[in-house]
Amino acid sequence: MNEDSRRRPLTRPNCALRRGRTSLARRLRDGDPRSDQHPQRRIPVGLSTSSVFPAGVEECFRIAQQTGYDGVEVMVSVTKDSRDVAALRRFSEEYEQPILSLHAPTLFFLQHLWGLDPWAKIERTVQMAQQLEVPTVVAHPPFRWQGRYAREFVEGIARIEAATGIAIAVENMYPWRLGVREGLVYLPDHDPTDEDYAHVTVDLSHAATAGDDPLEMIDRLGDRLTHLHLADGSGRTTKDEHLPPGEGSQPCAEVLRRLANRGWSGSVLVEVNTRTRPAGLTREDVLEQCLLFARHHLGHHLEQTPAADER
Repeated sequence: MNEDSRRRPLTRPNCALRRGRTSLARRLRDGDPRSDQHPQRRIPVGLSTSSVFPAGVEECFRIAQQTGYDGVEVMVSVTKDSRDVAALRRFSEEYEQPILSLHAPTLFFLQHLWGLDPWAKIERTVQMAQQLEVPTVVAHPPFRWQGRYAREFVEGIARIEAATGIAIAVENMYPWRLGVREGLVYLPDHDPTDEDYAHVTVDLSHAATAGDDPLEMIDRLGDRLTHLHLADGSGRTTKDEHLPPGEGSQPCAEVLRRLANRGWSGSVLVEVNTRTRPAGLTREDVLEQCLLFARHHLGHHLEQTPAADER
């Protein structure tokens, strides 16, 4: 981390919503076209266990199998089975759903899980990934109050990746709103695309809340983009909404089409809030609609899509 990162101010004027609206308006004004569909790879679509909260981990595997997902991302959390390698292996085999990634317990409300050492959360999740033969761990950037961990995070992540062969895909977050100011609570930044991470996760709901342009983010990242958390957001609230794709302002369809057209080697993980949903729709209904949206814009329905052995 450079000296400028360590000396970043604690707050800045509240600009995320204005920046997000301006960015979207500029793309539309300039005639940014929807990508034609020429998919170069059949990109897998997985389901995050966060999408079935407060239901349990096994329920996510069951719904993923029932609705036809290609795998699951497990959020390591306070529930015992999310941290139990044997249980996760059993769920994966029973429901025929590979575990595409593990999400380390780096959320704010999980700071006490596995003790207070933040590196332990990363390292223990990586150990689980090795035991389960999962290629990717998703992690949030550090909070600025985490001291040495935050200062050494970029270099530390690189060391663990080199030692274990597990990709640690650092996820974009968003400033916290403090009235007319934004609290810059993450170091080096809430946006990891400008740091020297080998692997990054882009979350479209987080981009909406931050006012960041996800099309610009995926273009900046190139092959460093490892995971996409598919969700939507209005871009007009301080909340992290995780709406089903197509229900907010984010260019979800365009992101999926561009990734498919360039033969992107990563995975799409649906991470939406199903606790509130339209009357008459079950959780399964919502998650099936999300899957259909993803498959359509990834071009899974097109005959020229390469064979499934490229998953």
